[in-house]
Amino acid sequence: MKRNIPLGFDNFSIRALGWKASQLLDYAGAQKCDTVLFSDLNVYENHNENYLRDLKKKADDLGLKIHAGTGSICPTSKTYDAKWGDAITHLSLTIRVAKALGSPVARCYLGNAADRLSEGGIRARMHDVAEVCRAVLPLALDSGVKIAIENHAGDMQARELVQLIESIGPDFVGATLDSGNATWALEDPARNLELLGPYAVSTGIRDSMVWQDKENIVVQWTAMGEGQVDWKAYFDRFATLCPGVPVQLEIISGFARPFELGKSDFWAPYEDVRAHDFAGLMRLARSGKPLQPGKANDAEYQKAELERSLRYCREELGLGLK
Repeated sequence: MKRNIPLGFDNFSIRALGWKASQLLDYAGAQKCDTVLFSDLNVYENHNENYLRDLKKKADDLGLKIHAGTGSICPTSKTYDAKWGDAITHLSLTIRVAKALGSPVARCYLGNAADRLSEGGIRARMHDVAEVCRAVLPLALDSGVKIAIENHAGDMQARELVQLIESIGPDFVGATLDSGNATWALEDPARNLELLGPYAVSTGIRDSMVWQDKENIVVQWTAMGEGQVDWKAYFDRFATLCPGVPVQLEIISGFARPFELGKSDFWAPYEDVRAHDFAGLMRLARSGKPLQPGKANDAEYQKAELERSLRYCREELGLGLK
């Protein structure tokens, strides 16, 4: 069944190749993609407007839509990189890059799971992100660019990201919905979609395998169709909840992450987790099976994982416009 949902990828999927934006556009065109997400500011040769407009023209000629992004915009996160200046300057630059590229979004994120253990916990970091976003709203509005905050690496659960978006204003801020990061935040990807889908303006999609190891669980991200997500059901709901939003594959595979649920101090940063949401992840864990590690940092391995995933999405799920 043809779903008529745009299909593309996040450049992080093939990070080991070290390609810059122009090479990535050529590759995306050769793969017959509809979109490409440039999820970092290092992917460009520079941030001059003429250069960025040339990239946009090249994308237009290839029939590609660019989504632009960056990393953490939380100045108090352990992941924040001061290379681009303070957080307001950093997010402002991302918005300007997005505008020049014709991107409707500026993808960004708070941090990672370690921020749940920081002083004040994840709520304090959410407050800091909200302050940064509010400071750049006039620029975002003038640029026609929506700030797209990702549920990233176990930082926020879907409910928390929805609360953050609502506190800033959903007319100005949306979600970059990441199905794989849901499992790192103790969520079932299907439940994550139900909550975040109505706010999604961009995506990072990959599969996950979850299994039990004594009293703990282990999560390993996989290529599409090689984990446990029921993608046909997922994209049936996606089409309803996220009309017009592209599916951008962010394939990160080859390694497993354990969650030591049995340790007495594990739950301290997850005191707000709802039993109903966690139960979905445990259902996956009971039916999952251990996987062997892959060559996570190898360029050819990453490229093969992405291309196999693109084929699966087209042939098995009917994604893509071309």
